[in-house]
Amino acid sequence: PALWVGHIRLTVSDVATSYRFYQQLGMRPVHQADGIAIAELRGGTHVIFEAGEPEGGDTPFDLMVEDLPAIHQRWQDEGLDVSDIIPGDIHKVFVLTDPDGHRCVVYDSHVVGPV
Repeated sequence: PALWVGHIRLTVSDVATSYRFYQQLGMRPVHQADGIAIAELRGGTHVIFEAGEPEGGDTPFDLMVEDLPAIHQRWQDEGLDVSDIIPGDIHKVFVLTDPDGHRCVVYDSHVVGPV
């Protein structure tokens, strides 16, 4: 496709903590300054972490991984807050909760063609 998501914003209580957390998941560090940080996902989408009062709840994005059981086990071993894996009709998923209480659904991949 000729389009992709450029930027997603997430309000967090502590930018440095969230930036480290999402890097631990596998996001690439791009930029960090007072009150803001930017990390990159595969495909070039940037997640912008902005200091503020987080509302918790669901993240404005979900994540997709190549090997869901392996990532689930790794993050569980690292002490991250992950739910059990939930089978579905199209995807298997689990829910990851970040330091601010944002819940992010993590899906197994069904990408077709080169990425």
